[in-house]
Amino acid sequence: EFPLDQRTILLPAEQGLGDTIQFVRYAPLLAQMGANVVLEVQPELKALLSTVSGVASCHARGETLPPFDVYCPLGSLPLALKTESSSIPAAIPYLRADDARVAKWRPGLEALPGKRVALVWAGQARHANDRNRSIDLKLLEPLFASEGVSFVSVQRDLRGGDAARLAEFGITDFGPRLADMTDTAAVLALADLLISVDTSVVHLAGALGREAWVVLPFAPDWRWTLTNERSPWYPQARLFRQRAPGDWPNVIATVRDA
Repeated sequence: EFPLDQRTILLPAEQGLGDTIQFVRYAPLLAQMGANVVLEVQPELKALLSTVSGVASCHARGETLPPFDVYCPLGSLPLALKTESSSIPAAIPYLRADDARVAKWRPGLEALPGKRVALVWAGQARHANDRNRSIDLKLLEPLFASEGVSFVSVQRDLRGGDAARLAEFGITDFGPRLADMTDTAAVLALADLLISVDTSVVHLAGALGREAWVVLPFAPDWRWTLTNERSPWYPQARLFRQRAPGDWPNVIATVRDA
């Protein structure tokens, strides 16, 4: 509503980790308008988002913030900047993996034979739509017979029986060793592909410009729209959709064939 030149704008994260990653893409646009951009984000994203182009400073929730003139929650930026589907900022990648973290994870990934495919099958259990978007790990079993592929789990929080199934299927479990999303970004930078449900790791892969296959419920979250294999937010991501509510077996069969 008024020029931002020479003004400090605070962009606080108000939703989930994925939302924060998705909408931080607007920070460079505000910086180009002359604004001094300050981020307030979840602690596990602070290190990762500190390197976003145009961000003057990045603070974890609870830390002391510098003085600011105006603020806009990250999730409101598409409206504030009058975004249409044709004008979504898609200068991808807008995040990058930390070199030191990549070096830390490289030996573990390069020791695995064949293509390295990262997996996430469940989001936050407390999410209101968890029963629709998360998958029981055993439903992914048809994928694990793929030849020339090493699967690695980047699932941070395991549920009942997951650890035993990972061992049964011979899947390398990196989840407990991921300190924050900067570690996850490094693993994705080294992997050939991510296969995931609709959770924050998908947004991370998309922002990094890494290839991701996203398995979606019949009624997906708004950002994935209702049709098509591609998303205007992450053009390199491929979307695999349920044809009927709860029909994960057909989705997994399509992913297996792909």
